[in-house]
Amino acid sequence: MIQNGRAIAALFLLLTASAAGFAAPPVPDVIGNVGDAKTLATAYHGGGGYQRDLATAIAPAEAWLKRRAPAVARPAVVLDIDETSLSNWAEIKANDYGFIPDGPCDVLPQGPCGWIAWERRAEASPIASTLHLYQEARALHVAVFFVTGRHEAERPNTERNLRAAGYDGWQYLYMEPDGTHFRSAAEFKAPVRNEIEQGHYTIIANIGDQPSDLSGGHAERTFLLPDPFYRIP
Repeated sequence: MIQNGRAIAALFLLLTASAAGFAAPPVPDVIGNVGDAKTLATAYHGGGGYQRDLATAIAPAEAWLKRRAPAVARPAVVLDIDETSLSNWAEIKANDYGFIPDGPCDVLPQGPCGWIAWERRAEASPIASTLHLYQEARALHVAVFFVTGRHEAERPNTERNLRAAGYDGWQYLYMEPDGTHFRSAAEFKAPVRNEIEQGHYTIIANIGDQPSDLSGGHAERTFLLPDPFYRIP
């Protein structure tokens, strides 16, 4: 998911808490330097720590999937997209952790890179650990639902990106209706999970990179992936 204030989120997450701790920390009385936080975030991504922490976070989800799925009549997994299933690192880096909703994205790896234009490029790369879990879920005949804060207008590009990244055969992709705005991602995502349950599925795992992806219930277990780059309320 994408939100304004990425630099500040990275500062709070990297300077006041362990990057592997995942939980949003309280606002400290004194904060460090935003530029230093961005340097740390870039090193965390480029040095392999981020990828290792992703694998560490996904491992128990995959183990749970293998153990639980055979015991459930209609098992399902819910996946967020941005920084959970797909990585937007090229756009994040080009914008120096800022968020630019509009404008072109045609000079990568330099910025600026408008978010809508980036979505339309359909070039976000797969997050390897999540893709592996997705493949395991498909092999176990688990229904996979994507639930994202992206808007409905971007459905064709989002579906194209998911398939190009190796995700194919999902059950359904839920997207926010065009023109809507939710105070929290949970306001949209929790009712969607309830709707999935009303379709007689048991959501055995809900996986996202933001606490708001997971709050609101309607899943047997939740798994939070590391994301020190931005925070969604």
